[in-house]
Amino acid sequence: MNGKVIVITGASGALGKVVVEEALARGARVAGVDHAPSSLSPTSNRIEFGSVDLTDAAQAKKAIDAAATHFGRLDALINIAGGFAFETVADGDPATWQRMYALNVTTALNASRAAIPHLLASRAARIINIGALGALQAGAGMGAYAASKSGVHRLTEALAAEHKGKITVNAVLPSIIDTAANRSSMPKADVSRWVTPKELADVILFLASDAASTVTGALLPVNGRV
Repeated sequence: MNGKVIVITGASGALGKVVVEEALARGARVAGVDHAPSSLSPTSNRIEFGSVDLTDAAQAKKAIDAAATHFGRLDALINIAGGFAFETVADGDPATWQRMYALNVTTALNASRAAIPHLLASRAARIINIGALGALQAGAGMGAYAASKSGVHRLTEALAAEHKGKITVNAVLPSIIDTAANRSSMPKADVSRWVTPKELADVILFLASDAASTVTGALLPVNGRV
């Protein structure tokens, strides 16, 4: 990862923070993009863009163009920004389906479209998306979320086919990530079986590395011990 320039969306979240730190530790230069405000001062290897609404294509383009300008190029985009909702189809709000699509698919779409012109100038261009193992077969209460993550899977496959030989595009499909929010919502669960953010970050950064140069269009399950 030494010297590679990576944009990471959702950089202030539980997973995003770990991916940022792991990428920096491996020598990458990182631009974080998040909906939350940021007060971090730019350095030679790190910059953050806060208060960015990635569901707005213009805002996504502005942030990613600024990141590429700051570092002089772009080698990888890691789309972590997203959201989750648990509600049944019959008792839930139809608006949740639109919100899940916006948070999970539209953010990745807008960021990818903004990054592609810059990535095409890189010899080792990468896009990594966050799908979901639960999108392969939706369970009760998972309809809206699973449908949106299935959209991320199809976006991944389409981008991989459209840019074969120029940009590798893959998705990781975690089961349950060991975060404070998930522990709070499932207090009786056996968290030792969950995927830790560090374990998932390792897989994500493998896909962003030169070692994964021949992997594209993959939907890679990262299901821990579930």
